[in-house]
Amino acid sequence: MATAANSELQHVRNYWHQVMKPKSPIYTFLLDDIDIVSASKGSMTAHLKVLSNHVNSKGTLHGVMSACLMDWAGGMAIISTGRDNSGLSTDIHTTYVSTAREGDLLEIESNAVKVGASLAFTTIQIRHAGEGGQVVAHGTHTKYVKA
Repeated sequence: MATAANSELQHVRNYWHQVMKPKSPIYTFLLDDIDIVSASKGSMTAHLKVLSNHVNSKGTLHGVMSACLMDWAGGMAIISTGRDNSGLSTDIHTTYVSTAREGDLLEIESNAVKVGASLAFTTIQIRHAGEGGQVVAHGTHTKYVKA
């Protein structure tokens, strides 16, 4: 018997693979190997290994990659609430705390703080995977979700 969390995880994975990824070349380029590992109502966790196309000229995670993850993960948190679309971005804030290097495994955790009739508010944290993993970046993402 499927639990609610399993149902939400399947919904998020289906949305990513069947709706979002095929329609977004930038997500396909940057997030092709992202692994959605868990989801429950209003939250989602994914893992991503840092690859050569994710780093800057200094060999560390590019800021645009962190911002892309904020955008993507905020939408996935909204999808985990059972919605069939993730809305349109109205505001994204990213705070860069530390960095990662090629080969590092990142954990991306997003939470839908509130999904209202017109706007949805999410928080996102990117950290090194594993217990006590150092935070790489954190942020907020607001989306217009009115149908």
